[in-house]
Amino acid sequence: MKTAALIAFGVLAATSSIASAATIDQRQAHQMNRIEDGRNAGTITWREGLKLRREQARIARTESQFKSDGHLSRDEKRALTEMQNKAAYGIVRQSHDGWRRAWWMPRFGR
Repeated sequence: MKTAALIAFGVLAATSSIASAATIDQRQAHQMNRIEDGRNAGTITWREGLKLRREQARIARTESQFKSDGHLSRDEKRALTEMQNKAAYGIVRQSHDGWRRAWWMPRFGR
């Protein structure tokens, strides 16, 4: 009976860490899509896009450093979530700051 409970707990712990890593990655991808949508719409300028993508790269580097030992601890997940929250606020702020690409200028750069 105890071994079945331990196995169930192990499976639950492994599943929850995989699920949280997936949500972190999904959120990262969603934020990158929001940046590109803003660039396409002209609400995020080229320079703002560079800054926002640099922030996303920093989050990805931090995540890979945290995952170097094989798992994410609760504090590491919390730190990544806070970084992503800050990045999400930055995307919204840059999208609504009034700086726009002129309608007649083509989009250039990444």
